[in-house]
Amino acid sequence: MAKKGDKRKIIGLTCEACKQRHYYTTKNTMNTPDKVELIKYCPVKRVQAKQTETKKSLGRNEVKPRR
Repeated sequence: MAKKGDKRKIIGLTCEACKQRHYYTTKNTMNTPDKVELIKYCPVKRVQAKQTETKKSLGRNEVKPRR
């Protein structure tokens, strides 16, 4: 279970070669406010390609308002 003051957010990494999301990871938004770019393996194109953090929300980072 996540801690109450947890600064880590779940992000998706989108491949620049095939434009699909293959990897998910967490990042600390306080230490790295910029977008994350990693070179990882693309299983569709079968090459190493740059994976960039997506802007699209995964639905798990929003805090639901209380009633």
